[in-house]
Amino acid sequence: MPSLQAHLPRFEGIDAQVVGISVDSTYANAGWARSLGGLGFPLLSDFYPHGRVAQLYGVLRPQGSAERAMIIVDKGGIIRYIDVHQIGEPPDEEEVLDELAKLN
Repeated sequence: MPSLQAHLPRFEGIDAQVVGISVDSTYANAGWARSLGGLGFPLLSDFYPHGRVAQLYGVLRPQGSAERAMIIVDKGGIIRYIDVHQIGEPPDEEEVLDELAKLN
Protein backbone atom coordinates (compact mmCIF):
# COMPACT_ATOMS: atom_id res chain seq x y z
CA MET A 1 0.00 0.00 0.00
CA PRO A 2 2.87 2.47 -0.02
CA SER A 3 1.76 3.72 -3.46
CA LEU A 4 -1.73 4.41 -2.08
CA GLN A 5 -0.27 6.34 0.86
CA ALA A 6 1.52 8.63 -1.57
CA HIS A 7 -1.88 9.54 -3.04
CA LEU A 8 -3.73 10.14 0.25
CA PRO A 9 -3.44 13.95 0.00
CA ARG A 10 -5.14 13.75 -3.41
CA PHE A 11 -8.00 11.72 -1.91
CA GLU A 12 -8.40 14.31 0.86
CA GLY A 13 -8.60 17.04 -1.76
CA ILE A 14 -11.67 15.28 -3.18
CA ASP A 15 -13.37 15.22 0.23
CA ALA A 16 -12.98 11.46 0.58
CA GLN A 17 -12.13 9.11 3.44
CA VAL A 18 -9.87 6.20 2.63
CA VAL A 19 -10.24 3.11 4.84
CA GLY A 20 -8.95 -0.43 4.58
CA ILE A 21 -11.02 -3.43 5.57
CA SER A 22 -9.95 -6.99 6.20
CA VAL A 23 -11.64 -10.17 7.42
CA ASP A 24 -8.71 -10.55 9.85
CA SER A 25 -8.90 -9.65 13.54
CA THR A 26 -7.97 -6.20 14.80
CA TYR A 27 -4.80 -7.74 16.28
CA ALA A 28 -3.74 -9.22 12.92
CA ASN A 29 -4.55 -5.92 11.17
CA ALA A 30 -2.50 -3.98 13.72
CA GLY A 31 0.46 -6.33 13.21
CA TRP A 32 0.20 -6.01 9.44
CA ALA A 33 0.04 -2.21 9.65
CA ARG A 34 3.11 -2.17 11.96
CA SER A 35 4.99 -4.39 9.49
CA LEU A 36 4.39 -1.71 6.83
CA GLY A 37 5.64 1.04 9.12
CA GLY A 38 2.11 2.28 9.80
CA LEU A 39 -0.78 3.37 7.62
CA GLY A 40 -2.09 6.84 6.92
CA PHE A 41 -5.73 5.69 7.06
CA PRO A 42 -7.97 3.54 9.30
CA LEU A 43 -7.90 -0.23 8.88
CA LEU A 44 -11.19 -1.88 9.83
CA SER A 45 -11.77 -5.47 10.91
CA ASP A 46 -14.60 -7.50 9.34
CA PHE A 47 -13.84 -10.38 11.67
CA TYR A 48 -17.14 -10.95 13.48
CA PRO A 49 -19.48 -11.92 12.17
CA HIS A 50 -16.74 -13.16 9.90
CA GLY A 51 -16.75 -11.39 6.56
CA ARG A 52 -20.26 -9.99 6.86
CA VAL A 53 -19.36 -6.66 5.26
CA ALA A 54 -17.33 -8.37 2.50
CA GLN A 55 -20.30 -10.64 1.87
CA LEU A 56 -22.70 -7.69 1.61
CA TYR A 57 -20.38 -6.02 -0.90
CA GLY A 58 -20.06 -9.23 -2.92
CA VAL A 59 -16.33 -9.71 -2.35
CA LEU A 60 -16.22 -12.59 0.17
CA ARG A 61 -14.62 -15.71 -1.29
CA PRO A 62 -16.20 -19.12 -0.51
CA GLN A 63 -13.17 -20.12 1.62
CA GLY A 64 -13.74 -17.11 3.93
CA SER A 65 -11.15 -14.60 2.72
CA ALA A 66 -12.03 -11.41 0.91
CA GLU A 67 -11.16 -10.40 -2.61
CA ARG A 68 -8.72 -7.54 -2.98
CA ALA A 69 -11.19 -4.78 -3.82
CA MET A 70 -11.49 -1.02 -4.00
CA ILE A 71 -15.05 0.17 -3.33
CA ILE A 72 -16.25 3.75 -3.49
CA VAL A 73 -19.38 4.59 -1.51
CA ASP A 74 -20.85 8.07 -1.82
CA LYS A 75 -22.03 10.20 1.12
CA GLY A 76 -25.55 8.82 0.67
CA GLY A 77 -24.29 5.25 1.16
CA ILE A 78 -24.63 4.29 -2.52
CA ILE A 79 -21.91 2.13 -4.07
CA ARG A 80 -20.53 4.07 -7.02
CA TYR A 81 -17.49 1.99 -8.00
CA ILE A 82 -16.07 -1.48 -7.33
CA ASP A 83 -12.71 -2.68 -8.58
CA VAL A 84 -11.73 -6.28 -7.79
CA HIS A 85 -8.13 -7.14 -8.63
CA GLN A 86 -5.53 -9.83 -7.97
CA ILE A 87 -3.68 -9.77 -4.63
CA GLY A 88 -0.36 -8.79 -6.23
CA GLU A 89 -1.97 -6.26 -8.56
CA PRO A 90 -2.51 -2.80 -7.08
CA PRO A 91 -5.55 -0.79 -8.10
CA ASP A 92 -5.09 1.88 -10.75
CA GLU A 93 -4.93 4.99 -8.54
CA GLU A 94 -5.66 7.35 -11.44
CA GLU A 95 -8.83 5.42 -12.28
CA VAL A 96 -9.91 5.55 -8.64
CA LEU A 97 -9.21 9.29 -8.49
CA ASP A 98 -11.23 9.79 -11.69
CA GLU A 99 -14.17 7.91 -10.12
CA LEU A 100 -13.90 10.00 -6.95
CA ALA A 101 -13.85 13.21 -9.00
CA LYS A 102 -17.22 12.22 -10.50
CA LEU A 103 -18.75 12.46 -7.01
CA ASN A 104 -17.90 16.14 -6.53
